[in-house]
Amino acid sequence: MDDIFDALANPLRRRLLDALRDRDGQTLGQLERELPVTRFAVMKHLRVLEEAGLVATRKVGREKFHYLNPTPIQRLSDRWISRYAAPFARTMSDVQSHFEREALAMTGPAPVHVYELYIRASAEAVWQLLTDDEKTPLWQHFNMTSRTDWRVGGNIEFLVDGRQMIVGTLVELDPPTRLVHTFSARWSPDVAADAPSRVTWEIRPLGEGACKLVLTHDDFGGETATSRAVTGGWPESLSRLKTLVETGQPFVVPAPTAA
Repeated sequence: MDDIFDALANPLRRRLLDALRDRDGQTLGQLERELPVTRFAVMKHLRVLEEAGLVATRKVGREKFHYLNPTPIQRLSDRWISRYAAPFARTMSDVQSHFEREALAMTGPAPVHVYELYIRASAEAVWQLLTDDEKTPLWQHFNMTSRTDWRVGGNIEFLVDGRQMIVGTLVELDPPTRLVHTFSARWSPDVAADAPSRVTWEIRPLGEGACKLVLTHDDFGGETATSRAVTGGWPESLSRLKTLVETGQPFVVPAPTAA
């Protein structure tokens, strides 16, 4: 975690993260206006943040967009803060809530929520866990269960106490590197009114016994109740999945307690 602390130690890099917190998905030119330094210096700071996993990038046409990746900060919370301040752990993990703004004008749709993390396990091991419905409650937000028809065009659903929370359809299934499914939230009337969005899981092998997991949740059709709500669940789920596949032991985030 030294690279995370090193990246956060610089005030200019913290300003870049603040800018992405206020408006996620910015280009180099937009971020350049946030700092009183040269374009080359901004590029160097962004490279440090990328290498620490605090910023994720996506190319759309000729533009490169930068996104705040809250997963490493969630890991810091899991390691220390939750041990001493359990009631606040969920608040700390929600570092990307309220981020999404109106879509940027561009030639194609940019991803909305992008999360990246490195896992000390093979791509096959991550895929096996991700596609095992019996193990879903060990890593999913709210310990949700799942039922899946594992074929392209098959249905996927996540449930709490038998009630549907999320439903979708498998769009792509390419083991052990790529899984794409639609995402229709059902946990409240406001999200149930939204059109389906899209979740893409990419598992990139990094040599023997390691991989990079990239989750992209996009295609919301603009700012919606669903796009605002999901930022609270993904950091927790991904951190729990990483812990489970690396250690074989489930990690349960303590539920917040009333003040």
